[in-house]
Amino acid sequence: MKVVVDMNKCQDHGQCVFAAPGVFRFDDDGHLAHVPDPDDALREEVEEAADVCPLQAIRIEAA
Repeated sequence: MKVVVDMNKCQDHGQCVFAAPGVFRFDDDGHLAHVPDPDDALREEVEEAADVCPLQAIRIEAA
């Protein structure tokens, strides 16, 4: 799976960080960072993160 975050939409609300902390985090400047190709075992968490994103900035694509 490939995780794509539209950084033009993302406003660093952080709901994804709570839903999938193994994939999403805040960097030292307080901006969202993510693992673009996480293990498939994290798919359920990543799907939840995409669902809870208030701006729908997260997409999951086939690897």
